Amino acid sequence: MWFRDALREFFHKADLLLLGLCVAASLFGVVLIYSATRYLGAAGSRFVPIQLAAICLGVVAYAVMSFVDIELFTERSWKWMLVFNVFLILLLLTPFGVGKEETGNNSWLDFPFLPVNIQPAEVAKIFFILVLAWQCARYQEWGISRPGPVFLLAGHTLFMAGLIAVVSGDFGMVLVYLFLFVVMAWTAGVKKRWFLLGGGAAAGGLALVWPHLPQYITLRFTVVIDHILGVTEPASYLEQTQGKGWQQSRSILAIGSGGLTGQGYLQGTQTQSTAEEALNARYTDEIFAVCGEELGLVGCLLVLLLLTAIILRCLWVARHASSPMSAYVAMGYGGMLLIQTFVNVASCLYIFPLVGLTLPFFSYGGSSILTLFACMGIVSGVKMRSLPSWLRDRSQL
Repeated sequence: MWFRDALREFFHKADLLLLGLCVAASLFGVVLIYSATRYLGAAGSRFVPIQLAAICLGVVAYAVMSFVDIELFTERSWKWMLVFNVFLILLLLTPFGVGKEETGNNSWLDFPFLPVNIQPAEVAKIFFILVLAWQCARYQEWGISRPGPVFLLAGHTLFMAGLIAVVSGDFGMVLVYLFLFVVMAWTAGVKKRWFLLGGGAAAGGLALVWPHLPQYITLRFTVVIDHILGVTEPASYLEQTQGKGWQQSRSILAIGSGGLTGQGYLQGTQTQSTAEEALNARYTDEIFAVCGEELGLVGCLLVLLLLTAIILRCLWVARHASSPMSAYVAMGYGGMLLIQTFVNVASCLYIFPLVGLTLPFFSYGGSSILTLFACMGIVSGVKMRSLPSWLRDRSQL
């Protein structure tokens, strides 16, 4: 009986439009993943079933999280959320932590009893945004732009970003956490002077640490700058960049070769190639390039249209939220999708360094899909508890 009532309430109050957009984007991603893994033969047959299973579990997570009162939950559990996030990241230091030697990152947990790896920083984003939103709402009482609240917000962010950088070396995820702080602090009303001061301090700090950063990180920036300025020597390009620039070169070549309508599904020259010099990471970081090569500009625009619709829906929910904290949460998850989409697409177009961020809902990854659906479920929960139009109008008088 209770399950039937809950199901009725879900279909009556939950954000079914947002769920439909997420499912549509994910299924489109499955279509691209099938093509991108076809060159692997029998070894690639497991990717699509795993992704479909993750989507099904994600829909369940969406429904469950829609019923969670995030304000009450965060108010009672924010300390445990912080502890959980730290514990999750520190697990990367155990024997379960794995990474790829060519990226220099140690960003994944490989448990033998699970069919997929887990990216702790991806999961931790759920609770990071909730705690940061709770902080923004609470500090409104003190004056959000006073030094104390700003330092507490920035301290939480820098602690998590620094922990990820030190433990895993995943600077792409660090960028996401910093952007989330900017979006949510700006939404909460932090004055522009703090962002200017923070930007200046970040620029100065980067100048100091740049000579001491690992070479694989600095190369990712320099190859993009060289490419944009057109100063790269083709003969020594691959050797100088240790293959990092090569991946983006193949990506932009694939996108350009697709033209308006693409070479045809399952017909992409690089997507279907088994040659070593073909498109790398084609079912994860470079899934957008696969779409560009086989489905052309039309397919790429459809991908961007779906992601834009999801982001705009998050902003709409934030606009109609019943409380500031709920609005900050919806804005945070929308900002998360925005930065990951921008960085991934810009990396494929060779105008931004390759930092290992996947394309939301489209790239292969079980933990990523589950996390995204859970986050969107929380946004749906904000919509379920939004203010009615008549009360919202009066509150604006």
